[in-house]
Amino acid sequence: MSRESLKSLASRTARQPWGLWWTQAERVVQIEIRRSLFSWRAGWVYFLAYVPTLIIFLHTIVDRHPPGAISEDTKVLAGIIQLYYIRLGIFFGCLGIFSRLIRGEMMERSLHYYLLSPVRREILLLAKFVAGSINAVLLFGSAVLANFALIYAAFGAAGRDYVFSGPGLNQLFAYLLVTVLACLGYGAVFLLLSMIFRNPAPAAMLVLGWEALNPVMPEILQRISVASYLRHLMPVSVATEGLFALLTVETEPVSAWAAAAGLLMVIAVVLIYSCYRIRSIEIRYTTE
Repeated sequence: MSRESLKSLASRTARQPWGLWWTQAERVVQIEIRRSLFSWRAGWVYFLAYVPTLIIFLHTIVDRHPPGAISEDTKVLAGIIQLYYIRLGIFFGCLGIFSRLIRGEMMERSLHYYLLSPVRREILLLAKFVAGSINAVLLFGSAVLANFALIYAAFGAAGRDYVFSGPGLNQLFAYLLVTVLACLGYGAVFLLLSMIFRNPAPAAMLVLGWEALNPVMPEILQRISVASYLRHLMPVSVATEGLFALLTVETEPVSAWAAAAGLLMVIAVVLIYSCYRIRSIEIRYTTE
């Protein structure tokens, strides 16, 4: 690219109304957070987020917790996050949160109010994605934090020593990072599916099957999966047992930063294509 082309591109970029776009996006984010996070319809998403917290709380007050059991409970917590939250809780929670942002408003016959307003469709889409991500991260991030606190609070002084003088804080940071990336990854996928399909649920089931079978696929296909990147970020590994362990394809170890960067690139590609799709979206309420 020549120097004149770079100057022309920089000039066009500088002339864009960035301040207006930021203000519009901020308003849309505020509206969507109030509508989704504090709605009675979000009750089942709260249930998905906090049902393990209730189980851990009962375990805390009923069972005994000798100091030697910290390693066992650490593996239990890792299993809850990797096998429940990543595979089920966050998956279906994001399906409910992000599918409603576009397809839900089309079904409620309210999306046209946004589309008729002087807001670029790309700004609208990205603002809705940010709002859905904030909702999902607040719900599931707070649940993971509560689970972590309950697990080690039951051990008293031994638990505090594990958290503040041992590997506990690093594990908590890793769990929260995994939760955030899972919400962003599944959120971007389901936001796109809600624009492609009138009913995104069947497509979501195909995604769920792909995520479940992904460990037995070749390494190159494992990269087309949210859970495959998150697996490299888990601070405590959860061993796979039985026949599934024999079929699992072991991949080369990937650093945490490389896994996070790879997933962020996948999210960016999905969002760019979603911005392209929303330009041609049409509202036909007679057929919705």
